[in-house]
Amino acid sequence: MAQIERGRTAEERAIDEWLPITASRTAKWWHSAFHNVTAMVGAGVLSLPYAISNMGWGPGVVILILSWSITLFTLWQMVELHESVPGKRFDRYHELGQYAFGHKLGLYIVVPQQVVVEVSTCIIYMVTGGKSLKKFHELVCPDCNEIRLTYFILIFASVHFVLSHLPNFHSITIISLAAAVMSLLYSTIAWTASLAEGPRPNVSYELKGRSTSANVLNFFSALGDIAFAYAGHNVVLEIQATIPSTPEKPSKKPMWKGVVFAYIIVAICYLPISLACYYVFGNSVDDNVLLTLQKPTWLIAAANIFVLVHVIGSYQVYAMPVFDMMETFLVKKMKFSPSFLLRFTTRTLYVAITMFLGMTFPFFGGLLGFFGGFALAPTTYYLPCIIWLIIRKPRKFSLSWWINWILIVIGIVLMILAPIGGLRNIIISAKTYKFYQ
Repeated sequence: MAQIERGRTAEERAIDEWLPITASRTAKWWHSAFHNVTAMVGAGVLSLPYAISNMGWGPGVVILILSWSITLFTLWQMVELHESVPGKRFDRYHELGQYAFGHKLGLYIVVPQQVVVEVSTCIIYMVTGGKSLKKFHELVCPDCNEIRLTYFILIFASVHFVLSHLPNFHSITIISLAAAVMSLLYSTIAWTASLAEGPRPNVSYELKGRSTSANVLNFFSALGDIAFAYAGHNVVLEIQATIPSTPEKPSKKPMWKGVVFAYIIVAICYLPISLACYYVFGNSVDDNVLLTLQKPTWLIAAANIFVLVHVIGSYQVYAMPVFDMMETFLVKKMKFSPSFLLRFTTRTLYVAITMFLGMTFPFFGGLLGFFGGFALAPTTYYLPCIIWLIIRKPRKFSLSWWINWILIVIGIVLMILAPIGGLRNIIISAKTYKFYQ
């Protein structure tokens, strides 16, 4: 650690020990495993059967497996790049971007995309948490008066007005572990309950669009849904920053071990729920599969509570890098003193803003497709490849060179096409939507 911390003043070390990402470097490989599971398996897994329904069996299965493989490869690249310069750690995504693209350009390229990803994910989790609470209420009390979704989002947000004041990644370890376990539980409940129910009468696997153009746009949106399901890259460097590192024992070894374990869990969650739920419901599946399931009531109610616990943890994992960005800017650039009041004010304001936006625009499916393509495709599918080519400089026309360029092209195509379908779905939803319903 002495080599890594060489050249920093006592004041800089004190600030780093206060900031959320660099406050604690005591994590083990299993911490990275469940932080990565919590970051990745979230709202996105519930929309995968819906995404497959907009693609059909063949393309849907191929794209799902291809996305798993591509994102595991790009995640490996980021883990390797964390300490690509001897004696230095890139603790944040934008720091890696600055090293690759230059100090200013790196900020302009990475920070807007990362902020959009993390803030939009928090907004979507506000909606998911509220919808899960609402579904739970309807299941356990079918004769009760209907309560607006807005109020359930408010209840969900109230939890974060408390939890968001936990200081750093290490302090949310238990929450993240609980969230990771919940993801495995509710995914398993979703596909086993679907299979137990059996295929619906007259189940159809035809594409649901009424025209070719509608099917094409739905396909584009489904690409965004799948991209959203692989979102862990936006916090991977920040997670790796919590692992101790020395020249003899670099952090990439335990981090990669945790990532592989996490991706095995991701496969166990994603493949069965995608294929089983689409097999049972066909093109009638909702954009949140738990909304489609009705029986057994107690099990589906429990699954919605598991989703609630999971997205509470996921919100915190995605919010922590945003807190770090805000607090770094205020303390290092604006010269505010590190204090409880500063942290309390910024984090409370952030939760309030994401709550307000979640209440105002709860278009779950459209949001996934739009943000999945617009922001997640660059930071997950091809930005790591560009950075790898710049820093590692693989030999031209070598296998590494070809793989990275192919993935860059795939990522750019995904970034262009997916938001088109997602935006169309948002517009369609907005036509019949009443604000704060």
